[in-house]
Amino acid sequence: MTDESRSDAARRTAGSGLGRRAVMLGGAGAVGSVFLGTRLSFGQQAARPTVVQAAATGPAKSVHLAGTDGWVSMPAGSPDDLPFFPDSLAPSPFDTYVFGFRDVTGMSATQVAATRGKAQISAPMLAFDELDEVTITLSNLGLVMRPDLFDGHTLHWHGFVNAIPLFDGVPELSLAVPIGRDLSYFYRPRDAGTYMYHCHFEDVEHVQMGMTGMVFVRPKQNKTPLAGHPIGTKYAYNDGDGSTRYDREFAFMITELWSAAHYRDAHIQVSDWTDYAPSFWLLNGRGYPDTIAPGGNPTSAAAGRLQYQPISSLITCNVNETVLLRMSNLGYQNHALTLDNVDMQVIAKDASLLRGRDGYTNYLETNTVDVGPGESRDVLVTPHQPGEYLLYDRNYAYLGNGGGPGWGGMMTVLRVGAPGTYGPQTQPNT
Repeated sequence: MTDESRSDAARRTAGSGLGRRAVMLGGAGAVGSVFLGTRLSFGQQAARPTVVQAAATGPAKSVHLAGTDGWVSMPAGSPDDLPFFPDSLAPSPFDTYVFGFRDVTGMSATQVAATRGKAQISAPMLAFDELDEVTITLSNLGLVMRPDLFDGHTLHWHGFVNAIPLFDGVPELSLAVPIGRDLSYFYRPRDAGTYMYHCHFEDVEHVQMGMTGMVFVRPKQNKTPLAGHPIGTKYAYNDGDGSTRYDREFAFMITELWSAAHYRDAHIQVSDWTDYAPSFWLLNGRGYPDTIAPGGNPTSAAAGRLQYQPISSLITCNVNETVLLRMSNLGYQNHALTLDNVDMQVIAKDASLLRGRDGYTNYLETNTVDVGPGESRDVLVTPHQPGEYLLYDRNYAYLGNGGGPGWGGMMTVLRVGAPGTYGPQTQPNT
């Protein structure tokens, strides 16, 4: 649906004499008849993992995602930008309207229905092994705040070189999932690396609203370690020489958030995207200092104001451990991430190992990594001294929250402990 058609729909609604509340109740009733309403309880749900590892179901592996809308919270102390921020419709303790994907793998139909209106940003991170047979089911639960819209959703695998058009997620060339329906995508990933996924339906709007996530394809080399490395050694790529070995991994979905656009979507207005002027700069859906808060459980209200922003960006390791940093940018601005006092080695760009045809590596040693819109970078760091080191956007204008005083925005911390400080990592970003 174009911005013009959205505006026309809003005018028709106003002209009919129906108030917004009546329209919302009518739309919610129609969708609720399919999804059993929005007041269902999750029941006792275990904490969802940071990275969704595909569960084996016979010859294939499966993941189930749900698309919907909801509310999240920008950092405390961010200055008001009325009427856009904080949004007057936001329920406490939230302040910003979003769209997003949720991990509902293994949930019952009732539990899936209960995620309607509880969007997550950034979307769950997904991990597969090379040559896995993967089934990813997408359910479209509809938009609680916008029953006047009938937006479809898709999963577009940004950067995948071997996705057939049917499952590429571009609605003009394949399929979109209408409200109340499911679609299963089938893949067999063949190339290791760091990729992204996003909704490609009204993609400028849906990407800005939060429907962005990351995908890791792990190399087959993990199953046959090289250079005398023990079983269980992890590599970023099939490097052939063990040069991409790492001990821990942390991933960052880089985005910006324009409060005015999010407000307009919640209040049945349209945005002129040529006026794009972000208010917040985010890592994994959070701005500093929220970036260094612990990860949370999106199914538990005990997680507080960051319940629907569950992925932490705090980096932890022991001295002399090698850390893989996966960086993906689905914002609309270029970002240059700098790490103070620790060298960074860029080993791959856009899921392509930096190695020439002659077999020599072209890894780049630097202290700043540029990541443009739609791009990814894989970076190794090996700190040799304990302490805390800042990882931040080199553009200081992106280090504030809504233009307020003090540090904020696109910044996190690399926390390095003495040997043995941190036990083995069981999940990325933990």
